[in-house]
Amino acid sequence: MVARTPGPLNTGVVMALASAALFGASTPFAKRLLGEGVDPWLLAGLLYLGSGLGLSGLRLALRREFAAANSEASLRRGDLPVLGLVVLLGGAIGPVLLMWGLTRTSASSAALLLNAEGIATMVIAWVVFRENVDRRLLAGAAAIIGGAVVLSWRGGPEGVGLGALAILGACMAWGADNNLTSRLSWADPTQIAIAKGLAAGGVNVVIAFAMGAATPTGAAAVQAALLGFLGYGLSLVLFVQALRRLGAARTGAYFSTAPFIGAALAVVLLGDRVTAQLLIAGALMAIGVYLHLSERHEHEHEHSPLTHAHRHTHDAHHEHIHAAGESVSEPHSHTHHHGVMRHRHPHYPDLHHRHGHGHGGR
Repeated sequence: MVARTPGPLNTGVVMALASAALFGASTPFAKRLLGEGVDPWLLAGLLYLGSGLGLSGLRLALRREFAAANSEASLRRGDLPVLGLVVLLGGAIGPVLLMWGLTRTSASSAALLLNAEGIATMVIAWVVFRENVDRRLLAGAAAIIGGAVVLSWRGGPEGVGLGALAILGACMAWGADNNLTSRLSWADPTQIAIAKGLAAGGVNVVIAFAMGAATPTGAAAVQAALLGFLGYGLSLVLFVQALRRLGAARTGAYFSTAPFIGAALAVVLLGDRVTAQLLIAGALMAIGVYLHLSERHEHEHEHSPLTHAHRHTHDAHHEHIHAAGESVSEPHSHTHHHGVMRHRHPHYPDLHHRHGHGHGGR
């Protein structure tokens, strides 16, 4: 069954909302840097390069704390193809399309259009990866899509502007990226974010300069790097943590709150006008996000046998013994086996609940 009253706030929800806040706040600041003459392709590279370098520096400075408290599983060689697609779609194509689109639309409109990322994430999770999405989430998705259409339509023969289409293309790239990253969410999120930032950022910076991009001022470069560290690096670490706990569809839904933060900051900091179009779109998107946030999913389900490694504590899903020499302090990470288990409790499609559903709205 699917009850309609919200349950206790899951840690994954908090992480998804915090990730959304950091990313949403980055959009109007990126728009400001573009307005100061920074090349869009170069800015996309600087944002991710700042993310990778910032997280690397933080990890190096706090290496003892990371070693003691992180206890995360490392990526494996077999994960490299998926990681490569994550870097290409989410670290290279997505940000370039967003920066190009930002040069052709207002920051507040662009911020709200980024709601489409949550929809793309949900559709891909539902159709391709067969993740459960119920009627309530679909109704919320319809409201958010309606808001995106209202916001992007310019009217007349011009219809939807190229800037809006570029931003929607970025959302599609990030939607695919989010679902692929969900397949890696058992691993250290900092390691994923560093690899993505350094690889995608470095490649985009080289391409931008090869295409004739002007060298930005030192102040602009520092601002872009700091913005990337916060809005892309730390945001991605929190996002991967949320994927681990909620699955791709629901994390994408909660992440849809990001554009509201970006739009509000664009109005306050950049002087964007509050138009009727913006208000109508915002109202539709708010309804959609509420429907997502108020979902509660509970039914009897069976866990199939599973062997994997990830950071965990010994809860109802991790009642196993340890081999000699394995750490018993919690949380910790090691390869462990799950036997068959059947029970009932509220849950999300996290690492241990990616099961099929029958009919009846589940």
